[in-house]
Amino acid sequence: MRFLPLVLGSLRRRTPRTLFTLFSIVVAFLLYGLLAAVKNSFDGNVALAGADRLVTMHKISLVQPLPVSYLERIGSIPGVRLVTHSDWFGGHYQNDPNVIITYAVPPESYLAMYPEYLLPPKEREHWLHDRVGMVVGRGLAETYGWKVGDRVPIRSDIYARKDGNYTWEFVLDGIYDNKDPSGDVTTILFNYDYFDESRTINKGMVSYYIERIDDPQRAPQIATAIDARFTNSSAETKTGTEKAFIQGFANQTGDIGAIATSIGIAVFFTMLLVSANTMAQSVRERIGELAVLKTLGFGDGQVLGLVISESLLLTLLGGALGLLAALFVVSRIGRSLAQFLGTFLVTPGALAVGALLILALGIAAGALPAVRASRLKIADALAQR
Repeated sequence: MRFLPLVLGSLRRRTPRTLFTLFSIVVAFLLYGLLAAVKNSFDGNVALAGADRLVTMHKISLVQPLPVSYLERIGSIPGVRLVTHSDWFGGHYQNDPNVIITYAVPPESYLAMYPEYLLPPKEREHWLHDRVGMVVGRGLAETYGWKVGDRVPIRSDIYARKDGNYTWEFVLDGIYDNKDPSGDVTTILFNYDYFDESRTINKGMVSYYIERIDDPQRAPQIATAIDARFTNSSAETKTGTEKAFIQGFANQTGDIGAIATSIGIAVFFTMLLVSANTMAQSVRERIGELAVLKTLGFGDGQVLGLVISESLLLTLLGGALGLLAALFVVSRIGRSLAQFLGTFLVTPGALAVGALLILALGIAAGALPAVRASRLKIADALAQR
């Protein structure tokens, strides 16, 4: 700490250049934080997929429905502990053109399948006994300002009621949170029995089944047994892990993880060049001063430490401000994006990686200039003044 005035004085030597470099680092780590939040939005549900859950869909395509009568037949297969199903509804609220993730499900078995969905006991009990009720994730409720007890009209592009109306009205019975902060809080769930009785097409059909198995190590064998049960039927099945099922949806938008990583590498490399150039220029301009420091008794190690400290201080300040800015921006826009990017947040893991990148950038940017400064000969340096 006793050399801090020297480090600060070096950074103030060319204030405009220092501020420009600092601003560049702030922007770089702001971008890193936003990319990490986007990546988490696409990868979060995949990472949280249950290792003991399988998904069974139609062999041809997810668009093709399966008979609800498969429920008991799947449940009788050895190794299957619990079965539930889900039927895609889609949905729009009022004049909003954006599709809301909406499913018709059997409430009791679905909540048992996904214990990570946290509903207050009273709201859970109310939903279990309310045929026209629905529960929604907290992120979605905050987006639209919904409260428990509200009557919410949801319009479907697929399903009409018996009266021909495509708008379905539900009572908001509960708002669920997720046990994991990266988990889904942007979905609408409502009662399948009410839906199946009231719709005009695809009666007695579901989009897919979810199974909980007793041993994740036996997932391939149990999946094969499920599909074998319906071989040569009018609706053959394809069963896989829940992780593979969710990953399939994520892959439809491209490999977001690879894209984000590529952009991050490009940004980091650019910042390395900018920071290294700043440090190199700073050292070249202070050759005489460094020679004087050596004359006063500063050793090679101390000079090297001074230059590295200068680089680290610059990157630590810029990187910290950038990550703080990313947290602020994500928190401000996360609610409005909850409908599209349900887990749009900067995770602690991403912050830890960001901290390591800051240290790496600071050391890498200052390494060569610091080595040059430490090897500087006093006579040669004074001759260059």
